[in-house]
Amino acid sequence: MPPAYPRAVTIAPPHPTALVADDWRAREAAHTQRAHALTSAHRERSARHEPHPVEDFLFTYYSYKPAVLHRWHPGEDVELRDAASDARASWRWYFPGRSPGSLVVDGEAFRAERGGLIANVATILRATAGRAPGFGCFGLHEWAMVYRQREHRHPVPLRLGREGTDAVVEAHDLRCTHFDAFRFFTPEAVPLNREAPTRERQAALEQPGCLHAGMDLYKWAVKLGPLVPGDLLLDTFELAREIRVLDMRASPYDLADWGYDPVRIETAEGKAAYVRAQRGFAERGQALRARLLEIADA
Repeated sequence: MPPAYPRAVTIAPPHPTALVADDWRAREAAHTQRAHALTSAHRERSARHEPHPVEDFLFTYYSYKPAVLHRWHPGEDVELRDAASDARASWRWYFPGRSPGSLVVDGEAFRAERGGLIANVATILRATAGRAPGFGCFGLHEWAMVYRQREHRHPVPLRLGREGTDAVVEAHDLRCTHFDAFRFFTPEAVPLNREAPTRERQAALEQPGCLHAGMDLYKWAVKLGPLVPGDLLLDTFELAREIRVLDMRASPYDLADWGYDPVRIETAEGKAAYVRAQRGFAERGQALRARLLEIADA
């Protein structure tokens, strides 16, 4: 059944980009194939009830199922010709375009209903994009999450043992600026951090060098829903997945059994390797952040 929200006030853009059926169906098929490649291993493990300490994060912490990645949207102001008989005709946030039998994303209705959320996303994206990146944290947030604890978050051994892990934390200056990492610090680690991030201060502290800020681009892309073209959504997911690998390789966990070599941030060489990768992720993240901000601000 078509969505039961008002359409009468929605007006298609005067000159939307038009894609003929062969074109947009080819793009949709390519998107589906790419999304399948990105999610197949996780789906197969889930069917076996087999957890993974690195790759499950993007599906458990963010709580978005693989199906979110499989659904292709062309983005706003793109008219899909000969789409009236397609399944998306019954999806919410689609309405008839100017050409007979065409569909477009109902960006006006989406923005009207979720304006507050979009404004919040835009505020965080804009503040982060305009701030100088910081590269001095060395991924110690994961270490601070197990500091002085007998039990830790993942069923994986600590690479340096409990005392060695605590010693690394105590030998460094904690500089975490991301609330959703800081909130998992142990009580003993909280006062060791330079900042005291809160949800309310997120826009004031978020910076583009932060690995978690880079991973969150995937979250913001999902929240912007059908306004985000499929290629951009998958680009943010791929970046988040690569960042997650570095995040855990630089963590205190011994992931050798999972095929991950450690980035030994307790050494000068490990710090240098971490920062090199961090700079690359920050550059890629800024490019994706600019695209998302353009959509949120449209």
